[in-house]
Amino acid sequence: MRGRSDGHLAVVALAAAALALAAAAPTLARPGAVARTLFQPGSCVVFGPTTSNRHLRVFIDAGHGGPDPGGIGRTSAGQTIEEASLNVLVATDAAALLRRLGFSVVLSRTGPEAVARPTSGDLVGGVFTPQGSHRDLVARNRCADLAHADAVIGMDFNAAGSPAAAGSVTLYDAVRPYAVASRRLAQLVQREVLTSLHAEGIAVPDLGVHTDVGFGSALTGADREYGHLVLLGPAKRGYLDTPTMAPAALIEPLFLTDPPEASVAATRAGQKAIARGLAQAIEQFFAPSATARTDLRSVAAGRAVA
Repeated sequence: MRGRSDGHLAVVALAAAALALAAAAPTLARPGAVARTLFQPGSCVVFGPTTSNRHLRVFIDAGHGGPDPGGIGRTSAGQTIEEASLNVLVATDAAALLRRLGFSVVLSRTGPEAVARPTSGDLVGGVFTPQGSHRDLVARNRCADLAHADAVIGMDFNAAGSPAAAGSVTLYDAVRPYAVASRRLAQLVQREVLTSLHAEGIAVPDLGVHTDVGFGSALTGADREYGHLVLLGPAKRGYLDTPTMAPAALIEPLFLTDPPEASVAATRAGQKAIARGLAQAIEQFFAPSATARTDLRSVAAGRAVA
């Protein structure tokens, strides 16, 4: 059973991160009037840059949320952790760094709730139905497209049936028109997150970059027939009419079901290291020179970067 103190600490950390991000926002808005009926409060929020404006917008999806806690794991110390709250903490950390680098950032979630405003048939007993789960996934795509994102990042943690499963994997879709750009983004995300974790003395196996085929939801026959991640994959009439319209990659940097990796995921140091890697990957992706690089530790500390 999940201990009260573990849940309380997660809620406090999540609330503090969201408040800090909102307090620093020079612009804070929903992407269009349709958002009022489509999204939950605190979901699909646009944050403007805090330094000079690059006129580039990055969408970061913090996976799961609301009725869906995502993967559940236990640290080496016995603390039970849930993926949904950890995803938001990493996403908000990455957003703060990217805004200091001149990017606008769109977050699918800024708090504990899911993304889509639920409708009839989405919930049974407070739990998502397959319909509700799919609608919530599709709402993330709608958010990215309404916001005219230039790049899409999915932030999730991994889980497996065996506690021996460990490592970081990044996915992209190979059938989109911009598949080459998505693959490059995925490679940068995988490399930079692992580099950032290793710089903190955290050794994580490199499971590589893969296409998203077979990694999507399998709740229904329609899910299995689609065979892609909704955030990354192509349009399919009647199942996904609104695919994301920008290069996209989704990372699962740690397994919550592996106690040592869960212990890293549960710490602010681990979360911030992943966030630095995500921000570094985005900067590299849009850099005019492949050698351009920013000291994100200085950015995080609020120091000027030459």
